[in-house]
Amino acid sequence: MSQTEFLSGLVERVTYHNMDTGYCVLRIKVEKQKDFVTVVGHANAISAGEFINASGEWVHDRNYGPQFKASFLKACAPTTEEGIEKYLGSGLIKGIGPVYAKKLVQAFGLNVFDVIENMPASLKTVAGIGSHRASLIIKGWQDQKAIREIMLFLHQHGISTARAVRIYKAYGAEAIRAITEDPYCLARDIRGIGFKSADQIAQKVGLAKDSPLRVRAGITHILLKATEEGHCGLPEKDLLSGVEQTLEVPSSIIQEALGRELDKGELIRDLLEGEAGIFLKGLYYAEFNTARLLRELSKGSLPWGDLGVEQEISWSEEKLGFSLAQSQKEALIKALSSKVMVITGGPGAGKTTLIKSLLTILAASKLKIMLCAPTGRAAKRLTETTGLMAKTIHRLLETEPGSHRFKRGPDHPLDCDLLVVDEVSMIDVPLMNSLLKALPLKTALVLVGDADQLPSVGPGDVLKALLQSNALPVVTLTEIFRQSAQSRIILNAHRVNQGKMPLETASEPSCDFYFIRARDPEDCRQKLIDVVQNRIPKKFGVHAITDIQVLCPMNRGSLGARLLNIDLQKALNPFSDLKIDRFGFTYGIGDKVMQTTNNYDKDVYNGDIGFIRGIDAEAQELMIEFEEKSVTYDFGELDEVALAYATTIHKAQGSEYPVIVIPFMMQHFPMLKRNLLYTGITRGKSLVVVIGEKKAMAIAVKDHHTKRKYTKLKDWLEKPER
Repeated sequence: MSQTEFLSGLVERVTYHNMDTGYCVLRIKVEKQKDFVTVVGHANAISAGEFINASGEWVHDRNYGPQFKASFLKACAPTTEEGIEKYLGSGLIKGIGPVYAKKLVQAFGLNVFDVIENMPASLKTVAGIGSHRASLIIKGWQDQKAIREIMLFLHQHGISTARAVRIYKAYGAEAIRAITEDPYCLARDIRGIGFKSADQIAQKVGLAKDSPLRVRAGITHILLKATEEGHCGLPEKDLLSGVEQTLEVPSSIIQEALGRELDKGELIRDLLEGEAGIFLKGLYYAEFNTARLLRELSKGSLPWGDLGVEQEISWSEEKLGFSLAQSQKEALIKALSSKVMVITGGPGAGKTTLIKSLLTILAASKLKIMLCAPTGRAAKRLTETTGLMAKTIHRLLETEPGSHRFKRGPDHPLDCDLLVVDEVSMIDVPLMNSLLKALPLKTALVLVGDADQLPSVGPGDVLKALLQSNALPVVTLTEIFRQSAQSRIILNAHRVNQGKMPLETASEPSCDFYFIRARDPEDCRQKLIDVVQNRIPKKFGVHAITDIQVLCPMNRGSLGARLLNIDLQKALNPFSDLKIDRFGFTYGIGDKVMQTTNNYDKDVYNGDIGFIRGIDAEAQELMIEFEEKSVTYDFGELDEVALAYATTIHKAQGSEYPVIVIPFMMQHFPMLKRNLLYTGITRGKSLVVVIGEKKAMAIAVKDHHTKRKYTKLKDWLEKPER
């Protein structure tokens, strides 16, 4: 049995700190030791300059050498001038970076904390500190003081303080009162704090295990967890068993709490696939309203009136300079005679040509036409292919800063005669409901999507419900045209969709699809980095960071997006002048990043890709340049951003990249599905490279089963009467 040892020292550098788990890697200056010591352990919050006391054991890591593995680690405020300088210079307080930390310590010595707290006017006696910087320092210190109180409160109640800044921003001075009265508000209001953490606090502040507040929160938690998996509701029996297993309270108490929530109208009970189901009120009515609004829109006269369809089609062919196939002509006739319709088909089947012909005909009638798509990249592609400006759905509906609401709605509708929506497979029920509410009844609607791609990440499966219900006219394009058939990307995408293995790499120089075999995960990782860093840029003349996108089946594992991002960052952007560590990632100038959640205040949305163009350590701000704008983030907001050298195939839905590289190994077994591989391949515009095992690809090609989603939209579309 290892003997416990003790170690104390000054934190010279925080090499790594995961603020979700508390795991940290520290470089410690220990008295009477020449070299720094590496300490690994867990700490709620840690900064350079603090003094730590730790107990644990020495271990030898094969990659990093000797380390002190701490089973207990406690940090305290620095008491030396050297420690205070490092502490203030670590970016903890806005307005103080390494330069001003040194000046403040030189001016006030060990009394610097007392000066900031009680004699802030004295700050302006330091060279370079004027009124503006002094106010930044004072406010930063006050914020930190409030945050430290919250941190202390949370620490006393057994929870990580990683989200203290967000808690303070959400509740301000009322934070501790709000948490004490209803700990579950944290799970509802604070991104990154789940039910489990809130439940720990609830029990620490004395809330009974069978408290109605806890049980009601548990019911909501299980339903919200289901929406994260794409469901709009749950069978009642599954909900009850899930709550009972999570809360460990008798079913009678759960049923009583469920009855109260149903009586209050917060939850809805209705049939779900032939049995009793429970729905969150908002989602239930979002599905119901989506079906109702689609039916209402489909009625009435066409905005463009009666057209000589045959003549219009001939005119559009002459104007655009190409002839339509018979299947496309039939689809166009159907589109011109339908007020609401769905167009679906795979890559190379002529969806773009059909939409372009339709818009050419209708634009000549002086109609007001709008185009939109779920993501910025999809909207940009729609603009390029049609020649008309397309927007993201969020920007089309005009998000209101400070809320998750849209300015556009029934009282302020969109002014258009025709709306074309692309990549409908990505759209979840709440967003589709919001879009439909903003359309006046006079508007015609064309919904375009590929039914064989992955469904929306959010709740519901809108496109699938539309196709299965037969409630609206549908055009399904299946013919692959000659020019598209020459692309191995398109050919192999359709082969995968038909349950066939992709063709091996062709010998011709113009081949746009390659499969590279890998023996094992490490071989795959090394080949992937070499392909991205060297082989593709040299052979095809593309830029590794801006033009190549690595798409992973999953986030976890050595070939998951998270770890590959770290490897690719080291390979592609190793010389950044300035870097910061936050939330388990290192961010540097030039890094490729992705927004991972909708931020209505900043007008950036899940899936938006940008590049870091500036880091201000003293202001604790980072600037990211997206396609349409530059956006500033506080360091504490960087859990909304992830490195994007690699991302998941799910996150890439609706996007198209010049070059994509896909690792595909047995390691990804849980995600080896046909629609995942198909979606990944179809994201590539000019070149697709798959690196992996043929066995993994064969499993994916054979597995055509899609994930089940509990939803009522198909029922509402088929049977509108309640």
